[in-house]
Amino acid sequence: MVATLVATSFAVFASVYLAPGDPASFLLQGRSASPAALAAIRAQYHLDDPFLVQYVKWVGGAVTGDFGRSVQFRQDVAGLILARLPTTLSLVAYAGLLILLAGLALGALAALRPGPVDRIVLLGTGVATATPSFVAAIGLISLFSVQLGWLPAFGNGSGFGDRIAHLTMPAVALALTFAGLLARVTRSSMLEELAREHVEVARSRGVRERDVVRRHVLRNAMGPISTVTGTVLAGLLVSTSIVETAFGLSGVGQLLVSSVTVKDFPVVQAVSLLVVLAFVLANLLVDVLHPIVDPRLRRSAS
Repeated sequence: MVATLVATSFAVFASVYLAPGDPASFLLQGRSASPAALAAIRAQYHLDDPFLVQYVKWVGGAVTGDFGRSVQFRQDVAGLILARLPTTLSLVAYAGLLILLAGLALGALAALRPGPVDRIVLLGTGVATATPSFVAAIGLISLFSVQLGWLPAFGNGSGFGDRIAHLTMPAVALALTFAGLLARVTRSSMLEELAREHVEVARSRGVRERDVVRRHVLRNAMGPISTVTGTVLAGLLVSTSIVETAFGLSGVGQLLVSSVTVKDFPVVQAVSLLVVLAFVLANLLVDVLHPIVDPRLRRSAS
């Protein structure tokens, strides 16, 4: 895990460092400046330090939570991220809940109801997985905000109820693709378990169908489901930038987009590193929980 973070931090820093554009030019905002003034700006943000010196300073600061100062906002990067983190975490939690509820329910429904229901679910989840989040955002805004006027289209909202209303369409747009993916994985995993011999034996012994599904199918199908769920929840953080920008949410994703536009390197580096850290932690959590949710792994370990 440590080696992955070190290698990733180096790749993130190097990619931003080598990107075209000069942050000092943004600070001037088109105004002309003397060489002395330009040199002072570059010295203030350590832009003239050698690459390895900048990297070591950045990593040392990141370990203590100091990511430097934003070129765009003239504030500490850590403070900027912390101020916007609640919005992003709320959006991810809302979307994650929708993904789990819709994905598991539709996948189980398709596996247990072969025929027309299965085909309808497959068609719907296929459309969902193929729909980009920005297309879903445009469609949701057009229908539920512009035409019907049911939900607000932009902003974070104030108060619990208003925030939920403002986050509903962004959460749906963010969850759509991942819910379709989880539904398909759930369906495939459950169909595989339904075809196993021990399920037929349980049925032949007169065990009720719902008990067969709960004890023998769902429990054994949770291994692949938990694996893809961890990956999906981590991937949500990457997709938030598009959705937050589309709905005008002041979250970390929107901060990343605006920072890339103006070459605000400290913010881009910090947010990119945090996204990678979220991926690593999510995969670590899946590795820890996998033997717990999959009884076959527990039996093999014992």
